[in-house]
Amino acid sequence: MSTSFRISLAQINPIVGGLRHNSELILESIHEAENRQSDIVLFPELALPGYPPEDLMLEQQFCRDNLKYLKELVRQRFSPMAVIGYVEECGGRLYNSSALICSGKLVHSYKKVCLPNYGVFDEQRYFVSGPEIPVYDLGDFRFGINICEDIWVNPGPGELQSAYGAGLVMTINSSPYHIRKSRERFEMFKRFAKRNGVYYAYVNIVGGQDELVFDGSSFVMDPNGELIALAGMFHEDLLTVDIPIEQLKKRSRRKKFTPRIVKLADQFPDVTEITVKYSPVAKSIRISTQIADPPRSREEEIYNALVTGTRDYIKKNGFTDVVIGLSGGIDSALTAAIAHDIVGSNHLHLVFMPTRYTSKESALGARKLAQNLGVKLVEYPIDGLLKNYTDTLSSTFEGLEEDVTEENIQARIRGNILMALANKFNWLVLNTGNKSEVAIGFCTLYGDTAGGFAILKDLYKTMVFSLARWMNRMSRKYGLGSIIPPLIISKPPSAELRENQVDTDYFPPYDILDAMLKRYVEFGESPREIAKLGFDLEEVQKVIRMVDINEYKRRQAAPGVKITPRGFGKDRRMPITNRYKFE
Repeated sequence: MSTSFRISLAQINPIVGGLRHNSELILESIHEAENRQSDIVLFPELALPGYPPEDLMLEQQFCRDNLKYLKELVRQRFSPMAVIGYVEECGGRLYNSSALICSGKLVHSYKKVCLPNYGVFDEQRYFVSGPEIPVYDLGDFRFGINICEDIWVNPGPGELQSAYGAGLVMTINSSPYHIRKSRERFEMFKRFAKRNGVYYAYVNIVGGQDELVFDGSSFVMDPNGELIALAGMFHEDLLTVDIPIEQLKKRSRRKKFTPRIVKLADQFPDVTEITVKYSPVAKSIRISTQIADPPRSREEEIYNALVTGTRDYIKKNGFTDVVIGLSGGIDSALTAAIAHDIVGSNHLHLVFMPTRYTSKESALGARKLAQNLGVKLVEYPIDGLLKNYTDTLSSTFEGLEEDVTEENIQARIRGNILMALANKFNWLVLNTGNKSEVAIGFCTLYGDTAGGFAILKDLYKTMVFSLARWMNRMSRKYGLGSIIPPLIISKPPSAELRENQVDTDYFPPYDILDAMLKRYVEFGESPREIAKLGFDLEEVQKVIRMVDINEYKRRQAAPGVKITPRGFGKDRRMPITNRYKFE
């Protein structure tokens, strides 16, 4: 007789729409869990179709195919129970569901109750809420299953399940990453565990999907709020842990229904008890509990998120090579350094396109960076092309002073060259813009906004500097010297599209600008609220006006990895035509 209930959490990296691939990935993890003599293996939310499938779910054939692959998995005979996230169609409605599979049968399908419709989430566009909250009875003890938002709603289904005698609440998730998100999860579950006195098992998806990146960080927590197992961040893993059955029995007693629980029960669907006929797996092997080391710094965590999101965008979209336009500035340097770590020297292509406005320091920095990365730098001076443009337009522009028009032509020439190379050789252009620039529109549409993916899209400029310095510290630590030439980091930021140009000609220094942007973009504060923090009100209003009038540029910008709580894109959906002005 086994004295423990062995859980495996399959932290996998599926591909949206890759039903066959995902099915094979799931089956592979089931077999590994079987080899470990697990009693149950959990997979993330919508693991089978991939997350988020978005409007694929409006295609009936896709939903039918997703169900076909689930049925094929059910027919596979394996010893552990399995909980698999999929799209369920029932009575013409779609549900975000988890299939509980046991002994070659689909025992029950739990339909997600709490559907998020904020930030990057649009679940009410596709799904309806489930009609019940199940508690599964194995005889010795009971457990509950939640799907992501079910557990974030507090109090919610998980608390009801524990009140109805679940000694273990297992939650399957596709929870996108942002800075410090894993710490937020741990703190939340710690409160739940202590309050409800039950075990929690949390499995999360890992990998990148368009703008979203998922950190994994799957874990098991005991009733005292202590982590007893933790998977690593940003890589696939199969986390396995034993929970004493006696402890689960002890925790699986119905609790006294306080007025609070009675009131809670009135707000949610009925709790139903479902008996599961299951014989525990005999344990002849011991497993060691894993508690992964957390990132050593915020910069390391951000770096791993950027690498994961960009790597998967490149790989899942069938690219092998990337091309980057180097300017000799910090944004393109950091983009190139990160890309090098993803694809390597042989698949990274660097192009330098100077004009008469390009400083000697920028040219030296670009060449030194390429040398440090072991990549041949291709140089295309573009003064001749610029002259061709201006000569062509000279009769039309006659009598008019040179202005930003001529500056933007330079950026668009560079964008055209990069896109031509990408077209010819099937490379992916990596855009080098950052969040500060894209926020205030300090970029040229169809010029330096060109690209298929933007690694730094959600990094403020101050974060770009911080991450560049961290990468240099890490490379020096391993005896490689500074990978990003220090002169690139130390020189004042400039677009170098005219003589003696620096970024602060147009807006405040980046430490001030980024603080304003964060309060406005992420916290939604008004100009007057931001000014109360010590900023000049007129300067704040100017910055906010720049943000508001440049929505049209952001709408046409390349996607990039989301790492802040509120990024541009799905998180923040402002109208392009907009006359509202914050006072």
